[in-house]
Amino acid sequence: MVVTDGVAEVTDADFEGEVLGAELPVLVEFGAQWCGPCRQLAPVLGEIAREEAGRLKIVQMDVDHNPRTAIAYGILSVPSLVVFKGGEPVKSMVGARPKRKLLAELAEAEAL
Repeated sequence: MVVTDGVAEVTDADFEGEVLGAELPVLVEFGAQWCGPCRQLAPVLGEIAREEAGRLKIVQMDVDHNPRTAIAYGILSVPSLVVFKGGEPVKSMVGARPKRKLLAELAEAEAL
């Protein structure tokens, strides 16, 4: 698993163990290399990953290389952000957003 700036990259093969089996809440960013808003969101996710280490796990999944998981969770747009708690999706968000707004939405989902 590749970790960049505190954000791990997950695949179809390790999604179950890394996300569904995680003890912490997990924010999954479903994105793609060609996606401009995904690239804009990357530094924000990195900051949150560092600041919330031990309380929240943040991972990224490239939907072009991992279509099985994206299809299973109905991902139609990128970036799509899904919060998982106890192996279940509890909140979904579509599109890039500023750090402050994302932190507020994570708090609503009781991920923080």
